[in-house]
Amino acid sequence: MWGLVRLLLAWLGGWGCMGRLAAPARAWAGSRGHPGPALLRTRRSWVWNQFFVIEEYAGPEPVLIGKLHSDVDRGEGRTKYLLTGEGAGTVFVIDEATGNIHVTKSLDREEKAQYVLLAQAVDRASNRPLEPPSEFIIKVQDINDNPPIFPLGPYHATVPEMSNVGTSVIQVTAHDADDPSYGNSAKLVYTVLDGLPFFSVDPQTGVVRTAIPNMDRETQEEFLVVIQAKDMGGHMGGLSGSTTVTVTLSDVNDNPPKFPQSLYQFSVVETAGPGTLVGRLRAQDPDLGDNALMAYSILDGEGSEAFSISTDSQGRDGLLTVRKPLDFESRRSYSFRVEATNTLIDPAYLRRGPFKDVASVRVVVQDAPEPPAFTQAAYHLTVPENKAPGTLVGQISAADLDSPASPIRYSILPHSDPERCFSIQPEEGTIHTAAPLDREARVWHNLTVLATELDSSAQVSRVQVTIQTLDENDNAPQLAEPYDTFVCDSAAPGQLIQVIRALDRDEVGNSSHVSFQGPLGPDANFTVRDNRDGSASLLLPSRPAPPRQAPYLVPIELWDWGQPALSSTATVTVSVCRCQPDGSVASCWPEAHLSAAGLSTGALLAIITCMGALLALVVLFVALRRQKQEALMVLEEEDVRENIITYDDEGGGEEDTEAFDITALQNPDGAAPQAPGPPTRRDVLPWARVSRQPRPPGPRPTWRSSWRCRLPPRRTRTQCYALTQGRGPPPARLPSSLGIRQTEAGAVPARGAPAYDCGPPLPSTPP
Repeated sequence: MWGLVRLLLAWLGGWGCMGRLAAPARAWAGSRGHPGPALLRTRRSWVWNQFFVIEEYAGPEPVLIGKLHSDVDRGEGRTKYLLTGEGAGTVFVIDEATGNIHVTKSLDREEKAQYVLLAQAVDRASNRPLEPPSEFIIKVQDINDNPPIFPLGPYHATVPEMSNVGTSVIQVTAHDADDPSYGNSAKLVYTVLDGLPFFSVDPQTGVVRTAIPNMDRETQEEFLVVIQAKDMGGHMGGLSGSTTVTVTLSDVNDNPPKFPQSLYQFSVVETAGPGTLVGRLRAQDPDLGDNALMAYSILDGEGSEAFSISTDSQGRDGLLTVRKPLDFESRRSYSFRVEATNTLIDPAYLRRGPFKDVASVRVVVQDAPEPPAFTQAAYHLTVPENKAPGTLVGQISAADLDSPASPIRYSILPHSDPERCFSIQPEEGTIHTAAPLDREARVWHNLTVLATELDSSAQVSRVQVTIQTLDENDNAPQLAEPYDTFVCDSAAPGQLIQVIRALDRDEVGNSSHVSFQGPLGPDANFTVRDNRDGSASLLLPSRPAPPRQAPYLVPIELWDWGQPALSSTATVTVSVCRCQPDGSVASCWPEAHLSAAGLSTGALLAIITCMGALLALVVLFVALRRQKQEALMVLEEEDVRENIITYDDEGGGEEDTEAFDITALQNPDGAAPQAPGPPTRRDVLPWARVSRQPRPPGPRPTWRSSWRCRLPPRRTRTQCYALTQGRGPPPARLPSSLGIRQTEAGAVPARGAPAYDCGPPLPSTPP
């Protein structure tokens, strides 16, 4: 076997590449210096074909792949062959004597497909080139040693469900590293190993397509397809590689919604307010995403009046809610139909419809304890003012709708009637006045009435009751404001003095229904004209008013037109003034006519004299009082400061024998502690008390004693003064501890006592 391989290599390499040509050698030699025939072109002495070496071959010794030979080589051993270029000396070696080329190691075409080398024959002795160098190529011959691979695998693809046969899914591509130009080593064929009968693959292009129609995602959503690529055109002995393609069926709206049950039953209490959730309904749709979105609606009229249905935020469930208040007593159940419809419908799949479904719904209303219900949402009542307490205003009525019904008790919310103007009968609900009402003080009263079930105090209802106080003619008209005006003494008769307006606090007696009437008769100084619009004009009559000191008081009678009519009399003050030519006031009576009124110059002088005398008396009194105070002062050193302690007490004359202890005034804290027994007065001396004497018949004398003490800052002695005043017999004595001798006119220092300065006596005056 080895011999045959060597023979094949020699035939492919050496013999196919070797040729003889002597003339080219001589021509090349002559071209270097011998003219003449050397310029003629003749055949080259080298005939080159490509050398080939089979890849992946590894033998026990270097493999001969070819032989180089030149015509100048006579076999005498004078020619040496040289090899340079890619892989020379390492991969490829040459026998210098014979020109045989050998490969020294196994080659891989996928790493390097060919090598370019340079061959030359030289003289062995002188290394002089015998032939020009020539380039040749050694190609690595391919063998089928690489299986196909899928560089982008594994693959993932998506195709809509229900697609037609032949719908393209994805294209897979395999790569074979072998030489596609040599044999069938790189010729690939694609086949399906796993995934039949759902998918097929194009043998040449690798395009995967659907193989059956109506693949349903709801039945199987994902498929795993195995694709094989085989070289050698798919024949036996070829190498193969495989990859996987995961095919996912995308959803389309090919399934209509379907209620899992035909009847739904719910219950709700009657007290549930609008918007309360009653229950959820869901129609099943195996589709996904937007293809499964649904809208719900109520088909029957009676159900749509009491309930409403909407879709939740996910677009899948129907939310049944209360639309209007329910009443167990009036209706206990509702039955209606609900329809579910897909919101997005694909026309390509209408044949699989209709895309909607209907279910029946029954809602049972449950009874619940309810607060009493008033017969009206709000009450408006009226009552005249000034009615006596207990007057009937109106009646409030409420009922318990539960079964059995409970008695109702009525009450007024306290803070809605803080003045307690009304009362309500608890059983009947009648409202009465509790105090007289005054419309002018308050027209509207807003009450909150509570209705409470007697059997359940937690069940309470409230209603707003508005009571309007009706007006009665109980207020006489009055002037809108006090009027104090003037008229010039030079005014012409009939001149307008003042426009007078009236005010009637009654609702029906407003200013447009008030009449005026002034003084009547020829002696009237002023005239009042009713303007019949709630006002009157005060005019100067044709006969001017005589001047006088005091202003004129013009009486005006006002009356309304109510039932009964009320009237009042008001007064307008008018002063007669002296005016400037431009009409401005210069002075008004009586100031302007003091002289004309009879007040003479002598009278004015007398008044001024009296005022001066009074002022002189006041000055004299002040001077005398200051002189008396200076006489009481003790002249000591230049820098003398004194503290005055004044203590006054009113005694009972002879019967009052308890005198005051001046030492208590000087130093109350220095007094001796109180002895056991009844409490004693700290402001008197105990030994100064005198037994009570019987009072003589007659009025009880009353005397008042007053002590004034000086406390000089630089002395230890205290100067005191005792003054008494009153009526009746004087006191029997004063306390001896004071060292004061008393007289009816006053008090003087006692004999042997320190020198005391006594003030003036106080006059004895009756109380």
